[in-house]
Amino acid sequence: MKKLSMIVMAVSLLLSCGEKKEATTLSGLRMSDFVTEVDGKPVALYALVNRNGLEAAITNYGGRWVSMMAPDRDGNMTDVVLGYDNIADYIASPGNFGALIGRYGNRIANAGFTLDGVGYRLPANNNGHTLHGGPDGYHTRVWDARQVDRQTLELTLLSPDGDAGFPGNLNIKVVYKLTDDNALDISYEAKTDKPTVVNLTHHSYFNLSGKPGSDVLSHYMQINADGYTPVDETLIPTGAVEPVEGTPLDFRKPAPIGERIDEPFDQLLKGGGYDHNWTLNTGGDVRSVAAMAASHDNGIVLEVYTNEPGIQLYTGNAMSGRDMGKGGVTYPRRGAFCLETQHYPDSPNKADFPIAVLRPGETYISRCIYRFASVR
Repeated sequence: MKKLSMIVMAVSLLLSCGEKKEATTLSGLRMSDFVTEVDGKPVALYALVNRNGLEAAITNYGGRWVSMMAPDRDGNMTDVVLGYDNIADYIASPGNFGALIGRYGNRIANAGFTLDGVGYRLPANNNGHTLHGGPDGYHTRVWDARQVDRQTLELTLLSPDGDAGFPGNLNIKVVYKLTDDNALDISYEAKTDKPTVVNLTHHSYFNLSGKPGSDVLSHYMQINADGYTPVDETLIPTGAVEPVEGTPLDFRKPAPIGERIDEPFDQLLKGGGYDHNWTLNTGGDVRSVAAMAASHDNGIVLEVYTNEPGIQLYTGNAMSGRDMGKGGVTYPRRGAFCLETQHYPDSPNKADFPIAVLRPGETYISRCIYRFASVR
């Protein structure tokens, strides 16, 4: 009997050793919770890790940045990106947590534009306008994914002619690289076979404090811009560029996000807070800091670099306080900020704005770098 018991124990031990350990990210996400199929295409979660131990987790469903582990002033790894801890919640949500946005990020007025004398109609999903490529934009697509190495993920997508009303077959490649200087470097390339408009961007929601159930009003913000594009009541640019000087939109020097956000300033009232495009001073130089944010709670700093002419600061004004994210945490109103590098909103309908047209034989190139650091 004793011999039989020893045999049973030995078999049990072998079986337990043979079981695969559940694969998880540094942020605690279970990889298996992101494995599914959407429209017959496989979805998964990819973890990028640099030599310093930072980790970015990205799913090819919508190219979404699911988590980002960055060190605080004491070296503690902190997840600074809001989102969900399973793919089902991303699919069910109408929001853009961490999403890759296209074909045209931000708004196109009256859901249409004219290019080379031809009018194009788009789906209206925001006050009669088209926002972020429409309700079925690239944030809902399954991108073809290839993990090049432990620090690099390549996503590709063919957006067919007529996709959401946009002309031209658009072949897109987006590369996420977690660099050894602690940045997620996002490079976009696209080619078309017909004249079209393109404005790709990223819509990550950041809370640097390590307290994802808190608001970001105490975060410091700095934007390297002397001007912004004022909007009408439906958040469509008027076509003007106005100076930030003397307004609550002046972030040329670091200031708390919440310091002036509720002032009775016309533009803030229209947006319910900050939801505006700043006209950057960087002149397309990706080496110049476009924007900076910092949490004094834990010393985490985010710097943004881009070759784009504009950047949108959005302060989560429409966050409802009912959205339950990773770890069962409820995200409150203004529980995050977004810094979206971009061509100006509604550029296809604004002759004086930087041109957002891509033609056959040209290559659309855009770059956005989110670099993380910590200070005492």
